[in-house]
Amino acid sequence: MLRLERLSGDKLNQYIPELAELRIRVFRDFPYLYDGDLTYEEKYLKTYIEAPDSVIVLAFDGEHVVGASTGIPLKYETDEVKAPFIAAGYDIDKIFYCGESVLLSQYRGQGAGVAFFDEREAHAHEVGGFEYSCFCGVQRPEDHPQRPADYQPLDNFWCKRGYEKHPELNTTFSWKEVGETIESPKPMTFWMKKFKSL
Repeated sequence: MLRLERLSGDKLNQYIPELAELRIRVFRDFPYLYDGDLTYEEKYLKTYIEAPDSVIVLAFDGEHVVGASTGIPLKYETDEVKAPFIAAGYDIDKIFYCGESVLLSQYRGQGAGVAFFDEREAHAHEVGGFEYSCFCGVQRPEDHPQRPADYQPLDNFWCKRGYEKHPELNTTFSWKEVGETIESPKPMTFWMKKFKSL
């Protein structure tokens, strides 16, 4: 049985090395094909420790971290994340951004994916002041040469969580893909969910 724990701030420092390795391992698979490095990952994860009202939900098997999910008020995100919402006229102070969820493959199918969304949204409600939750996903063509034959996009799963795809809200993130020698821009599309009034 997986144990989930929602943490913020300095309590997360001890987990940074494990989280960095976890992100590199999981995101190396399709569709991200991320060829990451620990130095960048540790710097990236520091954002979620230092930004006010951010959260990381950890999934444990015993004492080992086997999954993680991040969330942060959108106003503390990078310009490339905020820009589409600002251009579309949204108040970014009222949007909570779900960064990513990573889980080792052998632990999938045990409910962690649903719990990751539930925990991040519960955190956003507890902080208060948010009208929307959002996240983004990479867009890959169906005929991508590295797409596994049994690959199943998560669109249906996200729809069941109450999120709607917004093709008009898009950006690019740059990272070094497996097989690349330098970073290249990847198209990203946002999904949003309007919170029900409590």
